[in-house]
Amino acid sequence: MKLTKLLTGAAVALGLAAGGAMAQDKTKVGFVYVGPVGDGGWTYEHNQGRLAVEEEFGNAVETVYVENVAEGPDAERVITQMALQGADLIFTTSFGYMDPTINVAAKFPDVKFEHATGYKQTANVSTYSARFYEGRAVQGTIAGEMTKSNIVGYIGSYPIPEVIRGINSAYIHAKKVNPDVQFKIVWAFTWFDPAKEADAAKVLIEQGADVILQHTDSTAPQAAAQAAGNVYTFGQASDMAEYAPAPRVSSIIDNWAPYYIARTKAVMDGTWESGNTWDGIGAGMVKIGEITDAVPANVKEDALALKAAIASGEHHPFTGPLNKQDGSVWLAEGEVADDGTLAGMNFFVEGIDGTIPE
Repeated sequence: MKLTKLLTGAAVALGLAAGGAMAQDKTKVGFVYVGPVGDGGWTYEHNQGRLAVEEEFGNAVETVYVENVAEGPDAERVITQMALQGADLIFTTSFGYMDPTINVAAKFPDVKFEHATGYKQTANVSTYSARFYEGRAVQGTIAGEMTKSNIVGYIGSYPIPEVIRGINSAYIHAKKVNPDVQFKIVWAFTWFDPAKEADAAKVLIEQGADVILQHTDSTAPQAAAQAAGNVYTFGQASDMAEYAPAPRVSSIIDNWAPYYIARTKAVMDGTWESGNTWDGIGAGMVKIGEITDAVPANVKEDALALKAAIASGEHHPFTGPLNKQDGSVWLAEGEVADDGTLAGMNFFVEGIDGTIPE
């Protein structure tokens, strides 16, 4: 009997050890979100990428996430906790998480970190972003041709290069198809605050805007435009198709799933290396949502032609001649902006009114 008990105990111990080994073999992937997963925009699409990782790898991975994490000290606490809880790979998905990510990564050299939209890298911190400005060029083309008041409103989140690039790209392409177009910009100083975003949209509509673009994450501007009537909008980061065919006439969709799957696989097979990824329409990281029938056929044709030209590399949204807001020459005829200038863009192009907040 004692022998039987010993054998049984050994079998249980071996089973537990095997189970422990299997648990340890599971790759744990964490995601830190600036907004709620149900925001209908930026965070929603990042979370779709997380779900794609689960679908791709099944029981070989475990994913965890924390939503509504404020940029700053609280982000560092959340990222640290995620690393302490055994995450092998952590995606931090907002610009303001950059320094917290770098700080935590220094304390956990064996954990891999991926920071969205930032520019600081280390041996275990990689950066990634999408060329959203390519999608803004398409939106600007539609906006310039759709506006009847010649006033296009733009809700900016924070005056960082990513947002400034988007405003410039949209304006350049709106101006190409409508020389009389004006842009009015309201800075919301938030990524996700439906009340502030709705107020910003209402202010722009009161100022005569009949087309509104946004670089904030909620659907509140769509609802405000719908209530106002005769105002067109574009989905931000996600399709926001519940407001189609109008006011939402198209959208920029951030397609993170392929990147998240590839980087998770790299950790799993030991090939992960730090780097910088900045892809756009051609690579499929930026998608243009359905252009609805509220858009005239000729405008839709122009937008799709531009999309195809950008995807093929035939057209770069920042191609000269272009001047800076103060009238000084930036790009000569045919000259294309380099990625370094775009990554640090801190100026408006000629023709945009208003100043960039400090």
